[in-house]
Amino acid sequence: MAGAQSFPARAGARDPSLVAGGLLDVLGVAAVVLDSEGRIRLWSPQAKRVYGYTAQEALGQYAAKLLVDEEHRDVVLRLFAQVMSGEGTWAGVFPVRHKDGSTLLVEFRNVRLEADNGRMFALGLASEQATLRRVERDLALSLRLVDQSPIGLAVLNTELRYVLVNPALERINGVPADEHLGRRIVDVLPFLDGTTVEARMREVMDSGRPVLDEFTTGRTAADPERDHSWLVSVYRLDDQAGHVLGVAVSVVDVTEQHEAAVSAAQARRRLSLIADASVRIGTTLDLEVTARELADVAVPEVADIAAVDVLDTVLAGPRPGEADGAVRFRALALNAAYPTPATEAADPVGDVALYGPTRLVTQCARTGRPVLVPRVRPQDLPRIARNEDAVHLLAAAGVHSYLAVPLIARGQVLGALDLKRARNPAPFSKDDVLLATELAARAAVSIDNARWYQRQRETALMLQRHLLPQRPAAPRGLDIAYRYQPAAADDETGGDWFDVIALSGDRTALVVGDVMGSGINAAATMGQLRATARALARLDLDPATVLTHLDAATADLGDATATCVYALYDPHTHLCHIAVAGHPPPVHLRPGRPPRLLDLPTGAPLGVGGVPFSTTAVTLDPGDDLVLYTDGLIETRDQDIDTRLATLTDLLTGPSRPLEDTCDFLLAALRRPDTHDDVALLIARAHALTAT
Repeated sequence: MAGAQSFPARAGARDPSLVAGGLLDVLGVAAVVLDSEGRIRLWSPQAKRVYGYTAQEALGQYAAKLLVDEEHRDVVLRLFAQVMSGEGTWAGVFPVRHKDGSTLLVEFRNVRLEADNGRMFALGLASEQATLRRVERDLALSLRLVDQSPIGLAVLNTELRYVLVNPALERINGVPADEHLGRRIVDVLPFLDGTTVEARMREVMDSGRPVLDEFTTGRTAADPERDHSWLVSVYRLDDQAGHVLGVAVSVVDVTEQHEAAVSAAQARRRLSLIADASVRIGTTLDLEVTARELADVAVPEVADIAAVDVLDTVLAGPRPGEADGAVRFRALALNAAYPTPATEAADPVGDVALYGPTRLVTQCARTGRPVLVPRVRPQDLPRIARNEDAVHLLAAAGVHSYLAVPLIARGQVLGALDLKRARNPAPFSKDDVLLATELAARAAVSIDNARWYQRQRETALMLQRHLLPQRPAAPRGLDIAYRYQPAAADDETGGDWFDVIALSGDRTALVVGDVMGSGINAAATMGQLRATARALARLDLDPATVLTHLDAATADLGDATATCVYALYDPHTHLCHIAVAGHPPPVHLRPGRPPRLLDLPTGAPLGVGGVPFSTTAVTLDPGDDLVLYTDGLIETRDQDIDTRLATLTDLLTGPSRPLEDTCDFLLAALRRPDTHDDVALLIARAHALTAT
């Protein structure tokens, strides 16, 4: 067209109306130019799609005759004259005749054109009304959905600058829409890692692969003090020709759902931790072990550093001279998730320390209530640390949150669980207080049980040691060695005993027994049976008769039962008369010969009643040994008794040792650390009588 001028597209321009395949193609806009007489002079390819006529068929034809039914021609000619007169443009919907004879409604925009030679033309731009209305409807629907959607929506161009932001995203970001437009994410949302977000968007533009429901967290200007959570999706926008227009972003705020999920996960973790504590805490009746188990459970799930301190008055009773309000603690356990100076600030395990009334752990023990310092300030550290040096160590360790909860069992405060956080960035919360209190309550019962058991065990041990012979006098014709070893620390004291009784005529009675059961009752029963056996021995009764009377005496004690071996040795005849009541067989050692288990009638345990006992004579020549013991020396859970007896005789094979060495050797070889029974061991070696 004369006077027409073309302009090069700006580099990087992505306006869909300026590139092929843009909005005009979607609308199917037809362009037709008429001369002043109404003849068709120009006919665009889109015109063929709208009207059905090719350019060859249309060019040179009167448009009114070709495209308009006769009944509408007067109107068309009047409107054409109006446009050509320069009175203005004309726009509207008009029925047009298609080549196939059908009538279609077409939306027109008509303007007058003037060439450089002064000739006048009319330009008509037209699109099917149905197509135009469809595009308008789709556009209106899209805009309504964008505006009213509860999901935050945005469109960013290829430079990743905002070109559209809906009201929902305004609310999410806390920034008005007009402050988004033309700006980048790093400018609008400085709280977020905008560089990483933009890098992800560029990946989407380059690859065309969308990012769907990517979970992210951060803070915005709408709520800068609180972390929010979103599901973000990013899609590439292309036009119909495949040109990249930018990206569309959808943002769904899932903060409440995420917080609910985190709370539920924390609740499950707390329940799991409590269940784990029920299994791991209180596996033994050892006080120190139970305290360590509590500290192990608390780290690292609850705290970075945990200490368990028990009131010394609970363990040892009140001490004089304590200041008013002060509390004396005994450190029982300390655990840390990683090496930290905070462990050096704590009292060494086993130490007893007097804490003043201003210490937070003192307040916890005094009141029986938790003490929480969510955010530790420098002025708080002196109330947490044990001394000035510890203050500096805790500060160096980065301790920023503190919690102490009391250990309460059966209404009594036993001590405190002391918890600190340094590497874990979260401060202790009320939920942590509940969790720590629950753990402390469960552990306190186990600690209290261990405390009472320890007292009872110490009492039983004192009773048993008092009832056992202290230093038996050296009998005539015998050398004696003996050992008593209580059960492991987490088991109660048993009722094993031994005795060496000097009798008339240079004879000696050797007794080893084992009362069934444990604790103070077993020790008391043992004392009664030992006293009875000593009294019976002095009546010059043979061993079987002694056991018969002991059996009756045991029956008189109620439900008590015991095993016993009673040996009566005469150094003048070198005969040893032995009777057994359900007891392991003695071992006879003779120089130059293999050890042998004495084949004796085993009888029934004392207290069963009605079973006779037998006496067997064994010769003990000078140099011979007789080994008497209780079943704690040989019984184990993983080997049968015959195997263990064979091991015992194998150990006794070989050159003769001093009796004291033999006792130690047997205990070291046969006694296991996990043995749940005590041991009494008595070895007698015969020798020739010397003149008196």
